[in-house]
Amino acid sequence: MSKVIAVLGAGTGLGVSVARRFGREGFRVALVARRKKRLDALVARLADEGIEAAAFSADLSDPAGVPALMDAVRERFGRIDVVEYGPIGGDVSFTPAARLDAATLADYSRLLLLTPVEVFRAVLPEMTGRGDGAVLITTGLTAMHPVPGLSGPGPVMAAARNYLYALNGELAGTGVYAGTLTVGAMITGSETAENAEASLKAESDIRDAGMDIPVVHPDELAEHYWDMYTKRDRVEQAHPAAFPAHVGAGA
Repeated sequence: MSKVIAVLGAGTGLGVSVARRFGREGFRVALVARRKKRLDALVARLADEGIEAAAFSADLSDPAGVPALMDAVRERFGRIDVVEYGPIGGDVSFTPAARLDAATLADYSRLLLLTPVEVFRAVLPEMTGRGDGAVLITTGLTAMHPVPGLSGPGPVMAAARNYLYALNGELAGTGVYAGTLTVGAMITGSETAENAEASLKAESDIRDAGMDIPVVHPDELAEHYWDMYTKRDRVEQAHPAAFPAHVGAGA
C-alpha cells in the first residue's frame, strides 16, 4: 500500500506544493482545510497530474475535532505516514506585544499550538508502531526571531517550535522524524499573496518594523520539506537561510 501524507491547512500556496512534491514520489494525499470547494479544486488539480488526493473539510482551530479527522483520513486511505501542518492563511495578523491580550493568544494557541499537538499525538502511535513516519510543522519568522511590533502568532509559534524540538529528540531511534520549516518570506500563490489587501497590510507591517521581506515560490519550500523528510539530518530548516535583519528593541 502506497504511503499517505496529510497536508493540514492545505491551500493554493505551500500546501498544494507539498502535496505535489510528495505525490510525485508516489504518496497519496489527504488535503485538510476549512473550505470544501477550494479543497475540491486542489484535488482536481492534483488528479490532472496523476496524484491521488482526497479533501477533508475541518476547522483546525478546534483541537477537539482532531481524533475524528484523523480517523476519517485513515478510513479513506488506510494509513498516515507523514503529516505537514501549516494552516497560516490570510486571516492571521500581527499585534504589538504591548497590546497583546489573553484572548488573542488563546485564539492563536488553538490553531498554531493545541491542534498540531493533538494531531501529532493522534498519529505518532501508528508511526512508531511501524518504525517509520514524519511529523512536520511550518512556522514563521517570528517563531525564531521576535520582532518589535510583530507579535501575536509569534509567541505561540515559538511554543510550537519548542515542542517540536523536544519531540524530535524523544523520537530519536524510533524511525519517526519531527521537523519544522521556518519561513521568513511571502509565499507566492498563497492565500495572503492572493488577497491584495491582506498582502499589502502584511508587507506594510513588516516594513514598518524595519525589515525587507523576500518572496519565495512554494515549490522551493516543498523541496526543503522533501529534503528534510528524506535526509532527517536536522530539526529545523529556515528559509531564507539568513533571515532579513530586523530593528532591535529601543531603550
